[in-house]
Amino acid sequence: MVQRLAGHFSVEESAKRIRHYRYAEERMMRVMGGWIALTPELGSKLLFGRHVWDCAQHADLWGKRLPELRATAQVSEPPNDAFVRFMDRLESPEEFGRTAERLVGIYRVLKPHLLATYAHHLAHANAVYEPPTRRILVRTIEDERRHVAVGLAILAHHLTDDGARRRAREWEDRLQALLAEAGGVTGEGLSHLALPDIPADAGDVAGDLVELGKPVGRWPLPPDLEAALEAHALNLERGDLAGLTEDLAPEFRADGAGLYRSLLAAGADRHAVVGVAKLGSHRQIKLRLESRQGALVLLSRWAQRDGRWQVVEAEAVRTEPA
Repeated sequence: MVQRLAGHFSVEESAKRIRHYRYAEERMMRVMGGWIALTPELGSKLLFGRHVWDCAQHADLWGKRLPELRATAQVSEPPNDAFVRFMDRLESPEEFGRTAERLVGIYRVLKPHLLATYAHHLAHANAVYEPPTRRILVRTIEDERRHVAVGLAILAHHLTDDGARRRAREWEDRLQALLAEAGGVTGEGLSHLALPDIPADAGDVAGDLVELGKPVGRWPLPPDLEAALEAHALNLERGDLAGLTEDLAPEFRADGAGLYRSLLAAGADRHAVVGVAKLGSHRQIKLRLESRQGALVLLSRWAQRDGRWQVVEAEAVRTEPA
């Protein structure tokens, strides 16, 4: 079979599309980076942080491709003013308690659209003279598919009641309308794109950086850390200050003593691990403590000291009335 040398996109058209892609990736990187400090939920916060890095890598890859297409390197360009308005609206949920809307905008709207656009581009990119573009598309498609799966899994744990699900649908509808008005990231419309079908599979999340607020099965903790954490939580419930002090790393005992005295004064009848993250050799643990007076969420960082897991940093990040 004879391979056509002419591709679906001219050199000029390819460069223009790549500038549009770079605008979306760069803007998304900045949006999620700004949200990190505004997002109290550990899983969502760390998810944004990890995906900011991937978006930065995508933007850099697209920017480096431009000179090979006789265009200026590292230039971002929106397809039209309507797409800028869409991105402005996507960025707008900055108030406390709007994490679900942030996740909806990225993982239900923008990233699925980029995934569909990249897949369409890959299907029409000529294999003879566009291997560099195709390689970038293959990588971005793989990343975006993983991002959407993880993002949807975490979003599901924010949508626990009918009201939250209704607000999420309404926000998604508003953003989808703006995206359609802009004609998508290329300005060419959406009708030719096939949106991906990616289920929120919690099994895919287990190997990622973060775990969910509500675990599926067992938390991915080393057995010795799991045992140390359970003993630590029981010491909190029993009011055992001496046992708690032994759980603190030497460098944290002086600062941690006051915190744990206040925790014992508040009391705790029940506990549950509601968040886990792996940060290098450390583990970040979110522990929910409940009593008749209400609930408190303790965020602690654990590291190995002299062959055992100990708390090297801790803070009470949220209290809830009964």
